[in-house]
Amino acid sequence: MQFRTLLQTIRPPFLILTPVCVFLGTSTAIAARGTVDTTLLVLIVIGALCAHISVNTLNEYADFKSGLDLITIKTPFSGGSGALPGNPAMAGMVLAAGLITLSITSAIGVYFVTSHGALILPIGIIGLVIILTYSKWINHWPLLCLIAPGLGFGILMVTGTHFVLTGENSITPLLAALVPFFLVNNLLLLNQFPDIQADKRVGRNHLPIAYGTKASSHVYGISFLSAYSIILIGIYYGYFPGLSLIAVMPIFLSIFSISGAYRHAEDIGKYPQYLGANVAATILTPLLLGISLIYA
Repeated sequence: MQFRTLLQTIRPPFLILTPVCVFLGTSTAIAARGTVDTTLLVLIVIGALCAHISVNTLNEYADFKSGLDLITIKTPFSGGSGALPGNPAMAGMVLAAGLITLSITSAIGVYFVTSHGALILPIGIIGLVIILTYSKWINHWPLLCLIAPGLGFGILMVTGTHFVLTGENSITPLLAALVPFFLVNNLLLLNQFPDIQADKRVGRNHLPIAYGTKASSHVYGISFLSAYSIILIGIYYGYFPGLSLIAVMPIFLSIFSISGAYRHAEDIGKYPQYLGANVAATILTPLLLGISLIYA
């Protein structure tokens, strides 16, 4: 029972986003260098997964302590795992898991600083700040809450992976990182729609609370169009190969999701197919982009 509770708070199905973003950074490194150091890549994956687990468990702990877990309506894609209300004695263990995985990420980050120099340090510091402040502080600032997920999984994870594997950065990994930046922001944004009323009660102030679902749907539309436009711009200027057009195909999933956002607003949680399509677009687009960079 205890292991099951801990496993639920880690939220394993959502961890797939991490290897996808690392894969995208790896693909830009392979495109630039031809090969990558397998040992470094394994360390990157471990550090990134531990960072993601830390975010999930610390957020679950904070939601339980604030009482949010008790009033949120759960969906397959939003509202948290709901594991701790059923086993509150595990709260301390979940907190410990968040801090231990954060320590592992930090230790790997320190190793990368010693082996690659201080240029990697800002990526690590910003990542740690996001993890430690997301649940308690960032969720109270609508614009910061909007961009924090994409900054962590997109900009930091993709460019950080590329830098560790190549020792340098360039336009290509930055352009590639902007794709998950916009899509991961959208992933969290749409998942906030069903939680608006519950989040209000515990003092959160994300974009759908501050500006409403209609304005947030406009932002969602601008963001997914920006993500796919980045791919087309990268192809046009030669940073991405022509094969990268395959990464534009999931745009139809984003279009489907935004139709649900406009149609159902706060009630979108009752129609999980829209949230599921949003997840699929977020995973498939950087995955296809990475494949195109390797195999072109």
